[in-house]
Amino acid sequence: MPTVAIVGRPNVGKSALFNRLAGRKIAIVHDQPGVTRDRISAPSKATQVACTLVDTGGIGGNIDDGFDAQVTIEADIAMDTADLILFVVDAHDGLTATDQALAQKLRKAKPPVLLVLNKVDDPKHEAAFSDFARLGFKSSVFVSAEHGRNFGRLCDQIDAVIAPLVSEIEAVAEVAETIGIKLAIVGKPNAGKSSLVNAILKDERTIVSEIAGTTRDAVDLPYSFQGEKFTLIDTAGLRPRAKRDNSVEVFSAMRTEKAIRRSDLCVLVIDLAAGITSMDRKIAQTIVEEKKPCLIVLNKFDLYHPGANRTARLEEATAHVRKELFFLHYAPFVACSAKTGGSVDHVLKEALKIRKGAQNIPGTGLLNRILQTAFEDTPPPIDGKLKKRLKLYYATAATNEKYSVIPVPTIVLFVNDKRLMATSYESYLTNRFRAAHPSPGIPIIFSVRSRSRREWEPRQKPQGH
Repeated sequence: MPTVAIVGRPNVGKSALFNRLAGRKIAIVHDQPGVTRDRISAPSKATQVACTLVDTGGIGGNIDDGFDAQVTIEADIAMDTADLILFVVDAHDGLTATDQALAQKLRKAKPPVLLVLNKVDDPKHEAAFSDFARLGFKSSVFVSAEHGRNFGRLCDQIDAVIAPLVSEIEAVAEVAETIGIKLAIVGKPNAGKSSLVNAILKDERTIVSEIAGTTRDAVDLPYSFQGEKFTLIDTAGLRPRAKRDNSVEVFSAMRTEKAIRRSDLCVLVIDLAAGITSMDRKIAQTIVEEKKPCLIVLNKFDLYHPGANRTARLEEATAHVRKELFFLHYAPFVACSAKTGGSVDHVLKEALKIRKGAQNIPGTGLLNRILQTAFEDTPPPIDGKLKKRLKLYYATAATNEKYSVIPVPTIVLFVNDKRLMATSYESYLTNRFRAAHPSPGIPIIFSVRSRSRREWEPRQKPQGH
């Protein structure tokens, strides 16, 4: 969807504007300047054309500093990523030095800029704010974010700009379907993601530095391997939210999370020499929550206990990964060294194996036999509160269209009462399914639905027929 960024100095009403456009209170609204620190996004509910709203932190928190580095960072982010910029000013405060400095930056922006003069409750007062015409923007609108005045006009102006972009974005999406397997290369800063991409491409296409966080944007790089098309999405390293020390890092994290969602396969790069950290686990958890196929790359394997033989090192690394990332148990892994190029080709080879295994989804008959046998071998326990046992009537597999390249099946279980499905028993069924039908790298998703027995029993033929 098109992106609409809301920018401006502190306490001009950006968050109130964001909340009204989003149709719900998401951003914190407070009189104290600088309350919004992290960037927040949400779909617009007020506009006719679907778009994503991005609320930014206040620019130029210290008014005396004028046009400081923070203004540059915020303006650059908006100019680089948005399809439309809403430049919000407080009409009653008059034209400030920070407004003028930000306007000077935004006049160079490629996306159009709509000047939003906020806190104007009465149309009789609009003529008093003619000073803002000096900012040089062609389009402007007077609104009151608090009371909703002129919001229809604001939405009309937003729709007029972004409506032509929708067909362009859809055309790009259609082209994207032909670019092969999309691999999101994700991991914490300095894990070696860009080095891995360069090693695969055999080219210095991305910047590599020992300084963590060198990569800011998600970069799409096409590549062919063994006659198959790939698109490598090199992402910024994710760090804990509390350690994202500037606006660029916050937005980079958003881009990385978006790359995870739009990828066909997530390649989680681990710095094996440093060991698995809490941030590695956090990123892995995001992959699990997004229900994405995954491949773990154990990078810097050459630095992992270099004195021992390879077999012993690999066994120890396997135990370490399976213990620390136990919830990502379905992901296979490749041990390599992006710096030396050792075993790097195995990354794409393993990706092709994952895709091939995912294509072979078991039919309904085989699926029901696997699960019915699992129920017979280990019946579910009787629920203490409901005083009955889970019964399986029927199972089928469905695949979401968005997982067309690497299918991720949802196994729909029709049972007597879905409340009887315990987490432990669902894990048991997952293990039994994987044992009968191995599909490395693919998450197994169960959808449990309650049905009565009558719906599954064959109908009796009427007597006399």
